[in-house]
Amino acid sequence: MVAPAGGGGGASWPSEGELEAVRGKVAEISGRDAGSVRVVACPYRICPLGAHVDHQGGTVTAMTINYGVLLGFVASDDGEVYLQSGQFEGVIRFRVDELQKPIENSESINWESYARGAVYALQNFGYDLKKGIVGYISGVKGLDSSGLSSSAAVGIAYLMALENVNDLTVSPADNIQLDKSIENKYLGLENGILDPSAILLSQYGYLTFMDCKTTSHSYVYFSELSKSKQCHGQLPFKILLAFSGLQHNLPKKRGYNTRVFECKEAARALSCASGCEVASSILCNVDPAVYEDQKCVLEENLARRAEHYFSEMKRVVKGRDAWARGDLQDFGQLISASGRSSILNYECGSKEMIQLYEILLKAPGVLGARFSGAGFRGCCLAIVESGHADAAAAFVRAEYEKAQPELVGSIPPDRRVLVCEPGDGARVI
Repeated sequence: MVAPAGGGGGASWPSEGELEAVRGKVAEISGRDAGSVRVVACPYRICPLGAHVDHQGGTVTAMTINYGVLLGFVASDDGEVYLQSGQFEGVIRFRVDELQKPIENSESINWESYARGAVYALQNFGYDLKKGIVGYISGVKGLDSSGLSSSAAVGIAYLMALENVNDLTVSPADNIQLDKSIENKYLGLENGILDPSAILLSQYGYLTFMDCKTTSHSYVYFSELSKSKQCHGQLPFKILLAFSGLQHNLPKKRGYNTRVFECKEAARALSCASGCEVASSILCNVDPAVYEDQKCVLEENLARRAEHYFSEMKRVVKGRDAWARGDLQDFGQLISASGRSSILNYECGSKEMIQLYEILLKAPGVLGARFSGAGFRGCCLAIVESGHADAAAAFVRAEYEKAQPELVGSIPPDRRVLVCEPGDGARVI
């Protein structure tokens, strides 16, 4: 599908000051003029509806926000990749003609891995790389490991920079597969296409719908944007990101993988109960009518996982209609219902994240809230009326600090709750 043209309202990020700072760093590193520096802007993403269904071939929704990763770069004609980071110490240095091999031990993954992974993916897809890059990459401190897909943004940034200096024309669809190659084949991570699709395909004013079974996507325009009398066609809501202070979750991650397995078992049980000769292991292949007729055969855990999947698919359909009408009340209620189902049916979410979710629901002007990501760490997101965004952020900061003072103390004060706007897709500036 041809992407719609981006709107002017999503141009608040990156600011001229942010671009100037990144270009200045690259000029300092490379000895080139700052005017010759190009910048890849790769935004972070949120998914308002479609929680935990991508691995089951379900449909998910996504939009980007006005925060993300900036990679300033110039071409290095000798084929060397030379990189510095705003978040990590040291220097990355290697050549694009070096053969990159997949990482065997996930413990060794670091910030260099994504740059090498981008070269690996391009090499494996048959692209001829002659030029490397001299660059400086910077994300938003405190937003890594927050359920906003910062790792996908980094991988895509390296891909787009290498493609640019080598005069390669690569479609968003191909870059989605290239980033998937970085994550799956080079890093050995079991990630799907949700994150790169959201980052590469999103457009301001549109909600992106991605069918994870067919990998097709579509856009739905927010009707109130065309009616808005505000400057620059601004949307009538903001996005709150409230951070929990939780960063590490290995034991919980294993529990999350169990939930994925239970979804597969539920699909098999429903298929067998309906008389299918070949049992499917993904719920998207089970007809909703079959689920309603046969759900009584599922044991308790499997019944909850299936209930989440099928109820979430209904919420995605209703959410599409609400967004198209510009009905933020209905859209927000569906987001909150998704959050409740994540807790009750998918049974994910740590105690702290559930507390944060419940605080968001009580904040002034909040229309809907849910976890961003699996719900074991990172942040919660909320849709809030524009006029109440600052008051809602202040309420959440104060209430969560009362509930979790030690965790809040670990978060920089200016990163505890962010007021964000919807953004555009990844691009080279």
